[in-house]
Amino acid sequence: MDSVKKLLHLDCSGKIEKKQNLSYLSWSFAWAEVLKNCPTATYQIHKFDNLPYVFDPKTGYMCFTSVTIDGVTHEMWLPVMDGANKAMKDVSYTYKTKYAEKTVEAVSMFDINKTIMRCLVKNLAMFGLGLYIYAGEDLPEVDEEENIRISENLKACKTLENLASEFKKLTPIQQKIMAKLVTKLKLELEKQ
Repeated sequence: MDSVKKLLHLDCSGKIEKKQNLSYLSWSFAWAEVLKNCPTATYQIHKFDNLPYVFDPKTGYMCFTSVTIDGVTHEMWLPVMDGANKAMKDVSYTYKTKYAEKTVEAVSMFDINKTIMRCLVKNLAMFGLGLYIYAGEDLPEVDEEENIRISENLKACKTLENLASEFKKLTPIQQKIMAKLVTKLKLELEKQ
């Protein structure tokens, strides 16, 4: 699927946002990138008895979305959680940590709405967009053959001007990957 390959190799690193120790993409950026690359893409928010969530008093709330790209549909789900990633329920509850007692507030429609949109972004990752973020990496995968070709071109450069000229021909993501490779090589050489 060409669309998945496009999305899998799309560099979202400049759009990664952080909250506490978690990295994420905003839903508006994610959806815009998908539409740029896959204009016929659609998404659905699943409803249960006309509500955009499922609720269980013991476990809390869960939201579901599905995305269709090029005739392939993937579903995704995400629990409604507070800022500490604790499941939210219809009433507040407390839990103990090593250091204190904490409270999880009762869910609101705002929490459900945020979860639906976060679920959509997670769903889009199933098609490759920002998937590397979920793997804890900061750059997308690049085709190994392409890496080798680029490396060979850069190694063939005889002058710094030549090298700079070749480097400028690379896409921003290729430049970042090559910069990481150069840094890694430099560290390895310094150890010797």
